[in-house]
Amino acid sequence: MLYGAVLILLLGGMLAVGIYQMRKVKTSADFLVAGRSLSAPVLVATLLCSWIGAGSLFGGAEFAYREGLAALWLPAGGWAGLIVIYFLAGRVRKFAQFTVPDLLETRYGTWARVMGTLCIIVSYTAIVSYQFKGGGRILNLAFGIDERQGMLIVAVFVIVFTALAGMASVAYVDLVVGAVVTIGCLIALPLLLGEAGGWENIKRSLPPSHMTALGSMSGFEALGYFLPTFMLLIGNQNIYQKFFSARTERDARVSVAGWLVGTLVLEAAIVLLAVIGGVLYRTQIEQGEFPAWGIIPYSARHGMVAWVGAVFLGSVLAQVISTGNNYLFSPATNVVHDLYHRFVNREIDDRRLLLYSRLAVVLLGVAAFLQSFQPSVLETAVYAYDVYGAGITPAVLAAFFWKRATGAGGLASILAGTATAVVWKIFGAIDPETASPLLARLSQITDDIPMIYPALAASLICLVGVSLLTPRPREEQWKPFFE
Repeated sequence: MLYGAVLILLLGGMLAVGIYQMRKVKTSADFLVAGRSLSAPVLVATLLCSWIGAGSLFGGAEFAYREGLAALWLPAGGWAGLIVIYFLAGRVRKFAQFTVPDLLETRYGTWARVMGTLCIIVSYTAIVSYQFKGGGRILNLAFGIDERQGMLIVAVFVIVFTALAGMASVAYVDLVVGAVVTIGCLIALPLLLGEAGGWENIKRSLPPSHMTALGSMSGFEALGYFLPTFMLLIGNQNIYQKFFSARTERDARVSVAGWLVGTLVLEAAIVLLAVIGGVLYRTQIEQGEFPAWGIIPYSARHGMVAWVGAVFLGSVLAQVISTGNNYLFSPATNVVHDLYHRFVNREIDDRRLLLYSRLAVVLLGVAAFLQSFQPSVLETAVYAYDVYGAGITPAVLAAFFWKRATGAGGLASILAGTATAVVWKIFGAIDPETASPLLARLSQITDDIPMIYPALAASLICLVGVSLLTPRPREEQWKPFFE
């Protein structure tokens, strides 16, 4: 009863904020970039909440159960990416557009906008899909309802909430959610550690490899987890839209410092919670009572004092919903702003543009829900990161750092990175037991080599090679990125 009451209270509060912010939305700029009014504290909260969601709370937990402290390789890519982002944030805000495809078209031409939009839709709907999956698990624990029904409830809530007020509702709810989930993690960690008998008991209960830097992985495999998060973060449209929404260039830059501190604390706490929960509930996982990716909500429900567990479980759900909002809102702006407004109807009025933006949220939410039945959150997360990190990030970075990058090079990079990641995913889904010898061999290769390596290599080779083989870009193409 307590768990359900806390969840209902949190969800009701989030919905109330969305309805309140909806009343302030008068123009498409209000919906897309919150009227460019976000201060540094609000930016810190919304950046943190958009980055730490089910990928960390469920995918990271699954990784920590499997590899122990070596699971920190996954968030470490984000930490390194934040250092790069610090030097980009002010320049991104100065550019002051609405989406990453705006940036891609300015630098590389019309087709770069189109292909960049398609890449973002593929990767971001995959990210939203496992937010629904994680939310369904939490509702199952709190109310005992079927997990698939819980996924549907969370999907409907995220879609409605995101459609209400766009960036404004997302950002201001994140301010509260970020504070609640941070406090919840910091309270839950020592309590769960005490329940497990202290750190020395945890160490004795774990395989020796769980306390090493690489776990059971090779350095090649560990880097295969580091690179996807690194590449996703430094080119992430969701992040760039927050910078486009900043009040000033200084607010954008300062927010990165606060975001780095928050990410270091929260990601480390999440891995530790999952490692401890894995010791406490390994038997239940092995017996199939719940999947390894559900360690953190299960620990909140069964391993903590009731009121602490209820608040922590509620904060985890709020975080999952917040991330779903962010990654659903982002591609919806692409569909309307980068495709419909750009190529179909450039004379559309603001009122109708707002309506179509909300319809895009609904359609993409349905597309994400249809992807939410994949078994592994970790594998889905890494796939989504790889698609975006190889398909978009090299072209985005070259726009700001390499004047010689050409339109043909940028477009080739987007196509090659995205296509290679998708093909790798398709071959990886082949069952080698029933496939022909050739397909079985291809499936084995995709298992042995992390997707990010061939996808990123294809993207970079095409970016550099095609750029050097084509005429230099005109000054007006690169100048806005170097002023």
